[in-house]
Amino acid sequence: MPQQHELFAPPKLELTPATGQTGPRLWVRRLSIWKEPGGELIRTVTLRPGLNIIWSPDGADSGEQGDAGPLIGHGSGKTLFCRLLRYCLGEQRFADEEQREHIAAAFPDGIVGAEVMLDGICWAVVRSLGPRRRHVAVANGNLDEIAAGDGPTTSIDPLIDAIEQNIVTTSVAELIRAQPGQKAWPVALAWLTRDQECRFDDVLDWRSPASGSDAPLPASGRETGPRRDALRAFLMAITTEEQVVRRTEEGLRADIARTEQEIGYLDWDKKRRQEKLITDLGLGGQPLPDMPMLIEVMRKAANDRLAAAADLPSDDVAELSAVRQELEKARSEFEKYSAERCGIESQIPPEQRVLTLLKSEIPGLSSVAETAASPVCPICEVPIDKAVAEGCGLSHKLHDETACRARLAEKHEEIEKQTAKINALELRAKALLPEIALAQQAVERCEKRVQAIEGARDQRASAWQLATRLNENVQRLSDVMTSRDDAKKNLGRLEASIVAQRDRLASFRDRQGGVFGRVTGKFDPIIRRLVRQDAKGTVVLTGRGLDIKIDAGGDRKTSAIESLKVLAFDLACLCLSIEGFTHVPAFFVHDSPREADLGLSIYNELFQFVRDLEAMMEVPLFQYIVTTTTQPPKDLQTEPWLRLRLLGSPGSARLLKRDL
Repeated sequence: MPQQHELFAPPKLELTPATGQTGPRLWVRRLSIWKEPGGELIRTVTLRPGLNIIWSPDGADSGEQGDAGPLIGHGSGKTLFCRLLRYCLGEQRFADEEQREHIAAAFPDGIVGAEVMLDGICWAVVRSLGPRRRHVAVANGNLDEIAAGDGPTTSIDPLIDAIEQNIVTTSVAELIRAQPGQKAWPVALAWLTRDQECRFDDVLDWRSPASGSDAPLPASGRETGPRRDALRAFLMAITTEEQVVRRTEEGLRADIARTEQEIGYLDWDKKRRQEKLITDLGLGGQPLPDMPMLIEVMRKAANDRLAAAADLPSDDVAELSAVRQELEKARSEFEKYSAERCGIESQIPPEQRVLTLLKSEIPGLSSVAETAASPVCPICEVPIDKAVAEGCGLSHKLHDETACRARLAEKHEEIEKQTAKINALELRAKALLPEIALAQQAVERCEKRVQAIEGARDQRASAWQLATRLNENVQRLSDVMTSRDDAKKNLGRLEASIVAQRDRLASFRDRQGGVFGRVTGKFDPIIRRLVRQDAKGTVVLTGRGLDIKIDAGGDRKTSAIESLKVLAFDLACLCLSIEGFTHVPAFFVHDSPREADLGLSIYNELFQFVRDLEAMMEVPLFQYIVTTTTQPPKDLQTEPWLRLRLLGSPGSARLLKRDL
């Protein structure tokens, strides 16, 4: 289908620089790197207002050959150059941690310096590359003298404060301040010098966590809302009143989320309590009314349980005390008899051993008594009768038969007494068995009575506690229902409030339509120039953020188009800064935009557009720095536009003139 031609001629980019400007309000005139203060100058790069190209040729694009083969465009130091520029303009870090360690090891006393022009005043900035913490920013200072000397440290804050006061303005800084003491210029710098790691994916992607830039909020972080508001503040498209309303709306959104979460929990808690009460009150299997009548049914059932528990017989404390005393007495008797029997049983074995010993003496005593009746000479073993008859010349002693028999009789008497003693002990032990049995029965009987009384008491207490707990649970369920109803009412009020706040925000957006109309007025001609004349570009502020579209035979959403949107948007804002319609300087650094899948034809046109932008004014009122590995247009591969040419190898051709 043939393309329909526009009725009117496509708009051209018109530029009306702010009056009284004789040059860019902020631009970098020189960047220098020294091995040490007053030592070897490693690299110095002079820059200019207008287009500045930092080129690292890639042999695959240019066909150039080095000593070791095709030139290597990557790893030459383009991104480090951009990071050092950012560092001299106030950023906290000049590389990620690993690269900082390598540079500090190679240049422990290294410094980087820049001449930063701010409203015609030259600021000399010197910052350390190694562990030495010396940072100086002096207005109307001589960069070479400061870099060679060892003067006092001023920090980078004087330059940041001057930029905020003269360009960003205090009112805008207040609008975007995320926390007390935070400065606004580092946030603006994050936009004006996007990380290469962001790959120009989105207008609000400024700082990547992979870059290690340690950028402050809202320049970094997952939430894009604060960056959107900061961008609007820089574009003069937000007021203090709208900021207050927006923060109120954000607070209401958070309150609504919390209230919805609370209602969800209360619904879950209500269901859980309701199901448990129906089971505990025995209401299952019967028709039940809906809430709130169900609460009354549960309350009545719980009250009936409580009344039934109150009607149970009361606990007889006196009876329990008497039974416990009886139990103690029975236990005392049982323990007394048991102890006595144990004592007897322990006495019997020793007494039996004594009896055995006594019995063992009987045979000897009996033999002695028998021998005494017919004695034998203990020396010659001749019967005494024979010795008396015949005579014995050796012994004259004879056994006393009476004494021997007395001793034998005495021993028999001891044995009888010992046997009687043992028999008495055994009889007593046997006699204790019934006593012990009776005492044990008394103990068991008393224990059962105590357990029965205590069981009845515990049952009464459990019934009362259960009935009381059921009553309390019913009341808790009622309280949960009340809290849920209150939360729903509060949610309704919050939703009504947020609708009102969003209506106010919509009215603010309508008022700011003129601002984004100005952005579109620059964005659309730039898109027509970079893409084709029948293309269209629009920038609209919606409730969800910035809606940036490129219509080139339909709404395009490819990766390259998304990158083009970012570049064109930045260039449009650059034009507005030239005209004085922003609170940021007309200063942008684009690090290798070609690597963001940008088409070569569009990429080449980007350089030509910026050069033509220079030609639209007597003196360029902006500074645009772009790094590239893809060769720029041939007519721009020379001064004054080409400011630095780097190579990835050998090391001497890199930014720091060595391999790290």
